[in-house]
Amino acid sequence: MIYGKNINLRTVKIKDAQFICNMRGDKFKTKHLSHVDSSIEAQKLWIESYKVREKNEKEFYFVLESKNSEKLGLVRMYDFKEKSFSWGSWLIKDNAPKATAIESALQVYEFGFNKLGFEKSHFDVRKGNDRVVAFHKRFGANIVDQNQADYFFNFERKDYIKIREKYKRYI
Repeated sequence: MIYGKNINLRTVKIKDAQFICNMRGDKFKTKHLSHVDSSIEAQKLWIESYKVREKNEKEFYFVLESKNSEKLGLVRMYDFKEKSFSWGSWLIKDNAPKATAIESALQVYEFGFNKLGFEKSHFDVRKGNDRVVAFHKRFGANIVDQNQADYFFNFERKDYIKIREKYKRYI
């Protein structure tokens, strides 16, 4: 569990399969994400296999929750390399508090840089996902490459230290 000021991140459990299916089944929210089998049984099987990767600290899949345990969204950390991690599959409910995006991003970086010891984050964002591209740019991430479908970003620990100070009211 990662405890934040207003929200917590906890790793997914089998019982979250329905919530994940509901979030991943929202065609508007997931139009920039890769397609997944949206059946509850398929999701449960995926979570079972994921739990092995979590145990081995190869991947983390979190439910964003309010302090009263209301589920607000999802985010994954994956593709761990020697000094870098990726994150994404970031979905937030429409009625979530406004600061959920900022606070969850800060928690992902706090966990990745300060708990897991990574020096950098690498991730991609689909072209056309303008709000998310703008969010990452405001946070200080840099586009380092692109292809026809995606922008590829890097965000270093030193950049996080700077932005953490700017957004400390959310920590």
